[in-house]
Amino acid sequence: MTLPAGWQARRPTLDDVPAILAVVHAADTFTLGYPDFTAEDVRDALTAPNVDPERDSWVVAEPDGTLVAWAMLDNPGGVGREFVDVFVDPERGAAVRASLLARQLDRVAGRAAERGLPALTVRSPAYPPERRWAEELLDAGFGFVKRYQVMSRSLAGLPAEPPAPSAGVTVRPLRPGDESDLRDFHRIYDTSFRDIPDYEPLGFDLWRARIGADPAWDEWFVAEVDGEPAGILQSSDQGLDRNEGWVKNLAVLPGQRRRGVGAALLHHAFARYAAKGRASAGLGVDLTNPTAPLSLYRSVGLGEVRWVDMYELVVPAAGV
Repeated sequence: MTLPAGWQARRPTLDDVPAILAVVHAADTFTLGYPDFTAEDVRDALTAPNVDPERDSWVVAEPDGTLVAWAMLDNPGGVGREFVDVFVDPERGAAVRASLLARQLDRVAGRAAERGLPALTVRSPAYPPERRWAEELLDAGFGFVKRYQVMSRSLAGLPAEPPAPSAGVTVRPLRPGDESDLRDFHRIYDTSFRDIPDYEPLGFDLWRARIGADPAWDEWFVAEVDGEPAGILQSSDQGLDRNEGWVKNLAVLPGQRRRGVGAALLHHAFARYAAKGRASAGLGVDLTNPTAPLSLYRSVGLGEVRWVDMYELVVPAAGV
């Protein structure tokens, strides 16, 4: 990688977390209008399963040692697609972004060879302000694959109790101490998401490991239809820095759709977020989802606020 005189590319360590976070906050503010990462997020990325910072990540520093770029790779399950992103300070690091991407693609080729695969598919996102980055992805051979729409709604003035669900539909919190309930939750999630063309299934054990030890279980819900589990809602903490409740996954079994299950789950999640003092609720929508959930989300008060495009490239294994 060619760098300006005096600049340095090196592997990151955990000591770099504050400096990396400053880079990511500059990038987030440019793309989103606000910081969307925490120090814990950076630390998690550097210590994630199937990631070795000494091989899978780079930082770039100016002559005075100030970091201006961070390239990361992610694949917690160690199967399926790789995810690559390059965060840069938009005013100081944009010129090195394409070169860091090339390094990461070389690493993906190596990872494919290590896994004994002929190739690996890699994805990378671009937000509307990142026109230069989108062009660099295209120049590197990536193609547009899908768009995610981010939606949000205010929780101000929300009634303390969610509206009554449709006949036969009940909603309750997940019982995390009950493995049978967790397995039902995973089964509904897995079965429902198989409608999405590029969904990559995860077995129960790997799915459970990726959840972590202590999520806010009281924000996870199961919907039943006539007493049988039919839908699930999984929350995450990714919106907490904005005081926003976040719906990570909403899934309803194919035979139980159009019965008000999804709306009932969302109403319960919104009520729980509001009871905790959250100002808003949000989620992301895969616009290739054949269940066309936008109309459901709009019906419960969610509105579009921004989008992100996902680009994809198939990288042959090193030596192939």
